Amino acid sequence: MSDSPTREGDAPALEVRELSFAYGGRPVLETISLAIAAGEFVVLLGPNGAGKTTLFSLVTRLHDRRRGEIRIGGFDVKRQAVKAHARIGVVFQQPTLDLDLSVGQNLAYHAALHGMGSGEARRRADAQLARVGLADRRRTRVRQLSGGQRRRVEIARGLLHEPRLLLLDEPTVGLDVASRRELVEHAHRLCAEEGVAVLWATHLIDEVRPGDRVLVLHRGRLLADGTPEALSARLGVATLGEAFDRLVGDEEAPCD
Repeated sequence: MSDSPTREGDAPALEVRELSFAYGGRPVLETISLAIAAGEFVVLLGPNGAGKTTLFSLVTRLHDRRRGEIRIGGFDVKRQAVKAHARIGVVFQQPTLDLDLSVGQNLAYHAALHGMGSGEARRRADAQLARVGLADRRRTRVRQLSGGQRRRVEIARGLLHEPRLLLLDEPTVGLDVASRRELVEHAHRLCAEEGVAVLWATHLIDEVRPGDRVLVLHRGRLLADGTPEALSARLGVATLGEAFDRLVGDEEAPCD
């Protein structure tokens, strides 16, 4: 992949090409290639240990020694790191909010890391909190929020700098059914209304909606790419769950 000029609006929100990664000599990801367009909602579906978290760690450069290329909005994450990572927001599997700070203080800290002035940070924080239904909780300490509310604050924080791409790594872990459903719906709205591309990593079949694009990852390999309906038809089964079982089998995977 070259560094030839590309208009940002024409570039995929995320492009991964021939990506491989090994840990301690053991392959964790093998020759992964994918592209996600602006405004597209994509589910990265795989059992625990499939490599989902490792892929996110490479995109965000928490891990860096790998083969292949990764671009965000057309910018290479190694050679154009500042521009690439200004265009990405992340909600990690493990919560990362400071529980003893207020919602507003958590967002202000994130804004400062992205070089925003206080006025701009306040305007954007108000807009994002309103979008996730927490406009009245700005002064509330995070530890006083429910699990679902904390996840919504993390999404608001991840969108504060107006990224093109939002990564969510198992964002519903530990949440009740209603909160899980609410987060899935909110992520779809972001794509439809804001043009944000979302890559949603999960091992839960019921978080996939009809018509979603699904990438099936197992033991570090992408096994399938298509809608639930297309994958079921291809494998001659009635449901995505049955298709998923056919693809991954009953083998136990290693840890991410």
